[in-house]
Amino acid sequence: MKHSRLEVVCWSIAFPGFGQLLNQQLLKGIFFILLEVVINLYSSFNMAILFSFRGEIAQSIEAADYQWLMFYPCVYMFAVWDAYKNADDEVPRLSFLPFFCSALTVTIGLIYSADNVFGFLIGPIWLPILCVIPGTALGLLLRSILLRI
Repeated sequence: MKHSRLEVVCWSIAFPGFGQLLNQQLLKGIFFILLEVVINLYSSFNMAILFSFRGEIAQSIEAADYQWLMFYPCVYMFAVWDAYKNADDEVPRLSFLPFFCSALTVTIGLIYSADNVFGFLIGPIWLPILCVIPGTALGLLLRSILLRI
């Protein structure tokens, strides 16, 4: 049974690997789930999220292990894109670009999230989340331009 792309992407956004499980790619789904758990544990991502939601940005920055957290955007966006592309038999051309550009901009946001200017106000959770918007827009724009060429 094929699930809609929207359903698969939403589950993959909720937890990387769930989209693959819906697409009946069990080994790949389990791999992404395990990778998510390992990166989450070693980066102290949940504690950073907890402090960020409480508005305790300094504690969020302190809790995050950036060496591990830097892996998260690329793994996350790749898992979402992989679930998206395998949800249907026909994959739109260059559909990876919005996901790829988002991974790049979120990583850049993460790099600057500990900076005294931007990061201390927003932190390692909110700044990367906000960076999804320009990354997706850039990817859609690039895709549109390349499809016209």
